[in-house]
Amino acid sequence: MTPATRSVWRLGAGVVGLAFVLTAAGAVLGGPDDAPPAPTAVGAVVPGAAPGQRQSVRVLQDRLKARPQDAGAWAALGAAYVEEARADGDPSRYPQAGEAFTRSLGLRPDGNADALAGRAALAAARHDFPAALRDADQALAVNPYSERGLAVRIDALVELGRYPAALEAARQADARRPGIPVFTRLAYVRELRGDTKEARRVLELALGSASTRADVAYTATALGRLAWSQGGYDEALRQCGRALRAEPDNLEARECRARALAGKGDLPAAVEEFEHIVERSPLPGRLVALGELYEAGGRPGPARRQYEVLGTWAELARAGGVNPDLDTALAAADHGDRAAALRAARAEWQRRRTVHTEDALAWALHRAGRSEEALPHARAATATGYRDAALLYHRGMIERAVGERAAARASLTRALALNPAFSPLGAREARRALDGLEAS
Repeated sequence: MTPATRSVWRLGAGVVGLAFVLTAAGAVLGGPDDAPPAPTAVGAVVPGAAPGQRQSVRVLQDRLKARPQDAGAWAALGAAYVEEARADGDPSRYPQAGEAFTRSLGLRPDGNADALAGRAALAAARHDFPAALRDADQALAVNPYSERGLAVRIDALVELGRYPAALEAARQADARRPGIPVFTRLAYVRELRGDTKEARRVLELALGSASTRADVAYTATALGRLAWSQGGYDEALRQCGRALRAEPDNLEARECRARALAGKGDLPAAVEEFEHIVERSPLPGRLVALGELYEAGGRPGPARRQYEVLGTWAELARAGGVNPDLDTALAAADHGDRAAALRAARAEWQRRRTVHTEDALAWALHRAGRSEEALPHARAATATGYRDAALLYHRGMIERAVGERAAARASLTRALALNPAFSPLGAREARRALDGLEAS
């Protein structure tokens, strides 16, 4: 296995981390949010478990059979489809969501903040972030207190790489509608800017304000993920255990626990967790993570099958209107078609300039033998101060390839000091590269 395969764990930890922020706390259901809340209101977060969400879809479908002119119910149904797609990893629900929002706006074209905010969330789920920002702004023009509109606006700015604007949007949202969806986004923006201490503080405040099992599970998982990313595997297990006591089959919490178990070297337990997770929700990061765990355990056949499913997922994603280029670029760079990886990475980088798209383009260029061209993008990926071991690993390997040995040694040392088990394969490769640099 080449060094390129070592980056796929980041696809799980980074891109899935993004999806966690974008949807789990963003799709706030349970009725319109057109009235300003009390200042201390806590957002009602939709849990990750799918069964309850399916019940919501059925209830709304039954309601619309009796009242097909109910614009609010159509908007709520669209939001429920978006959440169902997230929970199941099934993008085929997105066209149904789009139709529901269209029906809602057709029935009430003016002042329909719920449908506009829902359509913004759908655009974000499809990775169409300019459209998400446009629709969120339109929703907020109607209702400045729309929780979903405020949340998606932050998401869109983050995913367009507009981090200072995202931080300001998070502060504005906190002033207008404080609650779990806003707190967790504020923490993520802080994390992207390298301020993990403040990110942790905000998440701890959010957890302290959590009033439902879903809120506890979501915020505890976010704390667990942050702890894992900084090498705190015991703390990650503690926080994810807390989340699972609140919601015993929360898939995000189980994924957090699986990564922490892998970090502590318990690969069999991590594999067992991921097998359960992938059976329920075969999202790209989860498929790749399980594949890497199989590889680390000497099972290349099962690993290869996990990677092959990624192609099927990408086809389903495109059919559902999702742009999977970032996922495609990372997977292709790691597992075969380097030309396709570079095309996808370039396309995504042209659309948005984020730490993740800079990293994907850097790695695809490196894998295509263009490390000199890759280096500025690898450095741009780490320029915000974002403390991510896989991004530092990529940078170090690229620096090594262009002969910048001292810089490579520094980047690889930082990666391993930050999160010594950021990937069961990548960390091993980083140590080998570092040993080679120090020996010669």
